[in-house]
Amino acid sequence: MGLFKNIREEANVIRERDPAMHSWLEIFLYPSFRAIIRHRRSHWLYKHGFFFLARWYAQRTAKKTGIEIHPGATIGKGLFIDHGAGVVIGETAIVGDNVTLYQGVTLGGTGKEHGKRHPTIGNNVMISAGAKVLGSFTVGDNSKIGAGSVVLTEVPPNSTVVGVPGRVVKRDNVRIPREDLDQIHLPDPVMNDIETLKKETQELREMIERLGK
Repeated sequence: MGLFKNIREEANVIRERDPAMHSWLEIFLYPSFRAIIRHRRSHWLYKHGFFFLARWYAQRTAKKTGIEIHPGATIGKGLFIDHGAGVVIGETAIVGDNVTLYQGVTLGGTGKEHGKRHPTIGNNVMISAGAKVLGSFTVGDNSKIGAGSVVLTEVPPNSTVVGVPGRVVKRDNVRIPREDLDQIHLPDPVMNDIETLKKETQELREMIERLGK
């Protein structure tokens, strides 16, 4: 019954979050669906000490789906990987509930250290296309990572991160709804800094002109 329950749960997640799906049968064609269902099996093998078999099964899944999830990774309920090509999730990564990942996302480490070396992703987190989250730290609940960002440090809950390296942009700790999957309309802290500098420069010019008079 556990397998059928997982299939039903994953199918409902895709149906809920992907407007491109027009029929239930399409679910079985989704790389995300196949990758997550197969990861549940490889993770079971890994937890029971069948390390080679777990890795063999996981690598077959990666070849079939383009999504590479190490069998040691802990995946919560409701993970949705949109498209999925190039997604990598490392061995000690922990992914919470109702997380959405887009293509090209990496949940990776920063070297050859042992122990916990991959990120922990909280609940209701969205990580946009091409983002890299590298290291053993936590991305807090209800946070959003902008497309192409490189996140190397802790992210507080209810935050938005953009840029390289990633910078946290506070949103007054207002909860980001799980259904808000907008990857585009995110704050731009670099542009904000440029605008501030332009304003200060203009004020300095006006001050110099007044002193000259």
